Order: sequence, then C-alpha cells, then structure tokens
Amino acid sequence: MVSATFRFYEELNDFLPPERRRRAFTCACARAATTKHMIEALGVPHTEVELVLVNGESVGFDRLIEDGDRVAVYPKFEALDISSLLRVRERPLRVTRFVADVHLGGLAHLLRMAGFDTLYETGFDDARIAALGADEGRIVLTRDRELLKRRTITHGCYVRALKPALQLRELFERLDLAGSARPFTLCLHCNVPLREVDKAAVLDRLPPRVRVLYQHFLTCDDCQRVFWEGSHWRSMRALLDPLLAERGDG
Repeated sequence: MVSATFRFYEELNDFLPPERRRRAFTCACARAATTKHMIEALGVPHTEVELVLVNGESVGFDRLIEDGDRVAVYPKFEALDISSLLRVRERPLRVTRFVADVHLGGLAHLLRMAGFDTLYETGFDDARIAALGADEGRIVLTRDRELLKRRTITHGCYVRALKPALQLRELFERLDLAGSARPFTLCLHCNVPLREVDKAAVLDRLPPRVRVLYQHFLTCDDCQRVFWEGSHWRSMRALLDPLLAERGDG
C-alpha cells in the first residue's frame, strides 16, 4: 500500500475537512495515483493549484505518487514570481476571458461591464462550460468544485464570495485584473463590442429627458441597445473605480 504525506497552503485549506487544514497529514493513495488524482480525491480542484512540490521538487499533475512522498500544494502566489518553477500547466492564457456557470449571472454582467469577454447562458450545462473553457481558452468561473475537477479544464476559479460585487472584487484581486480592464467597451447583454454612435442616429430611441441631458452615446449592433452616462453608469463607475485604482489611471 502506497501512502504519502500532504500539506495544503493558504486558501486551499477551505476545501479540506477541519481536521486536515493547515497541517501535514498522511493518507493512503490509490495504486498508480498521480498528484492530480490525489489532490482532487482530497477535495481540492486542480484549477485552484499553482505549484506542487514533491519532496521539495516542483512537479506536474502527472507525477506518480510513491510511497513516503511528501507533497506540498500551493495556490496562486500573490507576491512572488515563481514562473520558473511552474510545472502544472503548459502555458498561461494569452487573453483573459471567462465562461461563467448558471449561478454567476450577476458576476458575468459585471465582468462585461469591466470589459472582459464573458460567456454566460442559463442553458449552459457542465459539459458545455468545460468545452468552452478548453476550446476557447476561457477561465471557468463556478461555485461548483466538482466542475473544476474535470480533466479538460486547465484554467478555472472557484468563486468564494456570494454577492456579485464581492465576487468581482475577489476576481480582480486573485487574477490581477485591474491592468487589463477596459470598462464600458462590451454590451452587458450580448458580450459584443460597443461602438460610438452619433446622437442623431439614435435620437428616436432615446427617452425625452435623455435627448436633452446627454450628448455621448454607445450602441450594440446585436441588440440595438443604446447606452449613455446616466445614473446607472455612475453606479457602475462607483463600483469599478476602487478596483481600477491600482493601475494608476482610475
């Protein structure tokens, strides 16, 4: 029987039962079990893992567990550049874009507001979400840890917060999104780029008060909605501004 000692760090402990959190523990392993198999068997989705050390050496998810191994498992490092040590993924994503599960519609709306291409439909099942993540290089967002254990998903985030505004803050902090945000460039409903439009071209679609008060407009060519900097825009701006402050341009 093969047994190994595991130690999980920081927020990865949230996935473990209380008696295994923030301490080393030894457990039996299945024959020919890989690091990925055991990490997920212990309850931690592989998408939450950034670095795996076995006996002090950085390894990939396909490393077979051997009797007596000591396995240390780490989440994303916030302050240290460990790119030279990483073995668990072949490459980073070149473009930050998302697919969100059925429970994260509010978050999807806010990510689009911030300018991030985010797919979301209530009809998406787990297989469809996993396929979109794999085929289109999207980060899968979910509160279902079992979804993140699917082998085809290489990039994903288990969203801990319950309210959309807090979920958005969580992702900005975890994924360092401030520098790549492009607020108010995507349609909140269709997830396609907005374009500037002359006021005269949309005058018949504007409420009387808006015709008087506003001069700058954006439109979506898919749904034909028109957007302007009214009270709803100001509310969204108030939500985004603190998150964007770190990049220095507000």
